[in-house]
Amino acid sequence: MNYAELKTNIKNICENAFTDTELAMFTQQAEQKIYNTVQIPALRKNETGNVSTGNSYLTLPPDFLYIFSLAVITTEGYKYLLNKDVNFIREAYPFPAVTGTPRSYAIFDTNTLIVGPTPDSNYSVELHYGYYPESIVTAGTTWLGDEFDSALLNGALIEAIRFIKGEADMIALYEKMYLQAITLLKMLGDGKLREDAYRSGQVRVPVS
Repeated sequence: MNYAELKTNIKNICENAFTDTELAMFTQQAEQKIYNTVQIPALRKNETGNVSTGNSYLTLPPDFLYIFSLAVITTEGYKYLLNKDVNFIREAYPFPAVTGTPRSYAIFDTNTLIVGPTPDSNYSVELHYGYYPESIVTAGTTWLGDEFDSALLNGALIEAIRFIKGEADMIALYEKMYLQAITLLKMLGDGKLREDAYRSGQVRVPVS
């Protein structure tokens, strides 16, 4: 479902000629709720960067929300860093007394990571992180709209019906439909996409 179809469906179901601003608000509120409920592939991103000699700070991408992993790339391959607190980094790897290949990292502030020990050379790093993908409002089509439009539509309908102070039974109806869609999406995002038949075995359902 693309954004034009989503807007038409919301208007028709609610029988209300919402403005484009209102429709965008309903949609983006639904997206935010879904993206913070289920981890789907569209929320993952990776970037490569560099840490330099004597500088223990790494600037985060502007769309960074949370981290999956951080690795330093050395001549021996990828070395994944352990997540620690800033106070641990400061105490365990005091600079300039201790330098070397970074082994740990911490979120220093909203824009920066700190690594420890402070790099003794220039290193390439690879950051895997979570972010909000571009909204269907501006992109026109998204993974969520294409692959699981039931969650997006019902999530937006809840916001729209609340906005027009709709009947409680209608809000309850679409909340129920939304929860059904989210349950299926969680089975995909937090279940099937995190396992395979080789390691986890095929899903078996008892037959009576």
